[in-house]
Amino acid sequence: MADRLADADSPSRLIDAKIEALGDWRGETLARVRALIQAADGQVIEAVKWRKPSNPMGVPTWEHAGILCTGETYRDKVKLTFARGAALEDPSGLFNSSLEGNTRRAIDMREGEAIDGEALKALIREAVAENLARGA
Repeated sequence: MADRLADADSPSRLIDAKIEALGDWRGETLARVRALIQAADGQVIEAVKWRKPSNPMGVPTWEHAGILCTGETYRDKVKLTFARGAALEDPSGLFNSSLEGNTRRAIDMREGEAIDGEALKALIREAVAENLARGA
């Protein structure tokens, strides 16, 4: 019984539940981004962080030698924030938010916008390489 309860609270299950609970374009977008992240890095680890009363489902987080990115959902967007985004090359121009900071960069995705899957996978692989190089 305890194993089943622990499995229900696994990060992957919590992310599944969040996607299902959204039940709209934001859930579809988060699911698509998640699949692209997993396709880009077969060693990525899913986590859920910052669970609190105002956000009981927490924030989906993907890690490999440190945090790669988080996937937050808002009423009007899904925000993919890269922990060390400022250190990454972005030749496809995916970053469109949090551009002024010295560390993070983000991609805001709104309803109906297409995701450049190949460019996102390249960015994920670069984020992994950055984390490994930093020894995070």
